[in-house]
Amino acid sequence: MRIVKWLLSTVAALILLGVAAGQLGLLRGQAPGDLGVKDGKLKAPSTSPNSVSSQADLWPGHPQRASARIAPLAVAGDPAAAMARLQAAVAATPGAVVIKADVDYLYAQYTTPLMHYTDDVEFWFDRAAGVVQLRSASRLGEGDLGANRQRIEALRARLGPT
Repeated sequence: MRIVKWLLSTVAALILLGVAAGQLGLLRGQAPGDLGVKDGKLKAPSTSPNSVSSQADLWPGHPQRASARIAPLAVAGDPAAAMARLQAAVAATPGAVVIKADVDYLYAQYTTPLMHYTDDVEFWFDRAAGVVQLRSASRLGEGDLGANRQRIEALRARLGPT
């Protein structure tokens, strides 16, 4: 019985330490320095299964190419208006902060409320393809329990064709 109590108190203490670390910002991670569009591509998906990218197939041999694959956002009508709608939708999402917004590029950070994990999300209007390419990736950890994919699909549903 004493061992069970000790185990429970140890687990509770570890949980409290984890939450405290999150609240202090120790689980935010660092923003990648190589975000943005380079040679018509956003940054490659993460090497661990915690990201999605509409350009995953542009990175042959990437270890997470198949699991990271997600469709780009469709664009209907004026591209500038579509990017403005996308920016408004992202900014209205709890935990999201728009960091950079240009005519054809949007970068936002999403932070979880309890643990303060931060994800980096990019959108780029690809004029040649007529779609908004995207990448959403967690900064820390191996997996994300599908959070990045769910985030993008929720935005897609909210916007319809941008």
